[in-house]
Amino acid sequence: MKKRQIEVAVISDIHLGTFGCHAKELLNYLNSIAPKTLILNGDIIDIWQFNKRFFPASHMGVIKEVFNMASKGTKVIYITGNHDEAMRKYADFEIGNILLTDKVVFEIDGEKNWVFHGDVFDRTTKGTAKIVAKLGGYGYDLLILLNSVFNWLLQLLGKEKMSLSKKVKNGVKQAVSWIGNFEQTAAELAIENNYQYVICGHIHQPQKRIIQSHKGSVVYLNSGDWIENLTALEYNNREWTIFQYNEKDFEGRATNESYIQKRAPELNVLTNEISFFLTSLSV
Repeated sequence: MKKRQIEVAVISDIHLGTFGCHAKELLNYLNSIAPKTLILNGDIIDIWQFNKRFFPASHMGVIKEVFNMASKGTKVIYITGNHDEAMRKYADFEIGNILLTDKVVFEIDGEKNWVFHGDVFDRTTKGTAKIVAKLGGYGYDLLILLNSVFNWLLQLLGKEKMSLSKKVKNGVKQAVSWIGNFEQTAAELAIENNYQYVICGHIHQPQKRIIQSHKGSVVYLNSGDWIENLTALEYNNREWTIFQYNEKDFEGRATNESYIQKRAPELNVLTNEISFFLTSLSV
């Protein structure tokens, strides 16, 4: 399969290790592109809800594919989010083509792009409210699981899939208002710092729009998620676009099965092979 050449790809809110993660679909997408730079904009591994009893091979396959892309020359920038905040203590660690950081500003075609996850504006991820947010995360995961069963029944009846969680969020005025405030806050800070683009994740709402204030304007972008929307941001030919995953576009394209083994191989630690040699220097 010929891969699409992309200058920059941004994905966020994958939530590896949760029931709602569409890892196989994400693997299809990653196997279809060859970006010069891949930005993972937070909540990639869901450490909040991590359970060693649930981490399917397809989830590990996403991690393997990211490392595979880095080994082939793609610059990978991992920006931490609130669900993988445990890695923030290692910010600005770099090895090979992989950089771990909390935010990044880069210039492309003469325009400055400011990228960060976005939870810095969310009071529900701080202090005692964080406990409630974690509990809410488990409830959200359960809703996604129930939604998958609901969609299976809809398909049997020949009807289109439906996102229950999106309907809940869109029906709650407070949630809609909060999303608007989030976008406006990010945009105003970007304008003050003379950035042309501000790129976030966190709220699971793919978006591309111009936001104006009395000080100027900025293009606000959000990469969405791989739980409900299955979206990414792509930069090519001097333009940012939102990629929307469509399973019909990937029919007949086999996912790399070496990444999705059905069971773990049997452990064998015996070997006669010498891996490397050490030579001591005598004085």
